[in-house]
Amino acid sequence: MTAATITPSAGARPLADTLTMLRRNLLRAVRYPGLTSFTVGIPIVLLLLFVFVFGGALGAGVVPGVTPGAEGRAAYLAYITPAILLFAVVGAAQSVAITAAMDATSGIMARFRTMAIAPGSVLGGPVLGTVIQAVVAVVIVLGLSVALGYRPGAGPLGWLALLGLVVVVAFATSWLCVAMGLAAKSVETASNTPMLLTALPFLGSGFVPVETMPAAVRWFAEYQPFTPIIETTRALLTGTAPDASTTVLALGWCLLLGAVGYAWSRALYRRERA
Repeated sequence: MTAATITPSAGARPLADTLTMLRRNLLRAVRYPGLTSFTVGIPIVLLLLFVFVFGGALGAGVVPGVTPGAEGRAAYLAYITPAILLFAVVGAAQSVAITAAMDATSGIMARFRTMAIAPGSVLGGPVLGTVIQAVVAVVIVLGLSVALGYRPGAGPLGWLALLGLVVVVAFATSWLCVAMGLAAKSVETASNTPMLLTALPFLGSGFVPVETMPAAVRWFAEYQPFTPIIETTRALLTGTAPDASTTVLALGWCLLLGAVGYAWSRALYRRERA
């Protein structure tokens, strides 16, 4: 009997097993500080780069009536913050792709398939751990934005809705990145494949309005997953009611990405690796 055909015994406890795998994921985040700091480091570097190098000029372009310089930097900080928060979420999801590949290529995941462990917990625990890391990363990056002068206008309900949106986005992208990690032939490949997700905010409304783009690029920017997520986040941070259709589209994309990632990762987990 192969490892792929062995099923967990009746002693498997889904909730307890998931919590155990969650604890394992969080301990790994502590033991690999380089991988963990990457989640926060890249968004911070992007925030500082775009605000202090390009912000003075770009702020005058994205906000009418703003003059280049300090006023432009302040305006661009408010404009770019939602996209940088999304980078923090995707960065956390990228880390779970790497850890999934490490488990798969080292053989520990094959060992899990032979043990009395609920199958869903082996993947679900790391996903939950990644959601926690994503929320922490978003709080840190948002705190830096506030320290630089950003003043969000969200009320209590707006902050609660923003937290919910971050959790949903992190959950969806984490499942997708787990699948990418399991499908990768090496840890190096797993670290590169999710970078496709980090390119999408650049091709959306995260850094410049889509109205300024050529027609073909604008079409892609308007209909790709991250633009409605960014626009919903931007509205929540400013304290205005998000557009209903945009919010529905953002949640719909999250549902689709999460469902595809979940189905793909579960299929790969059941497959016996060569």
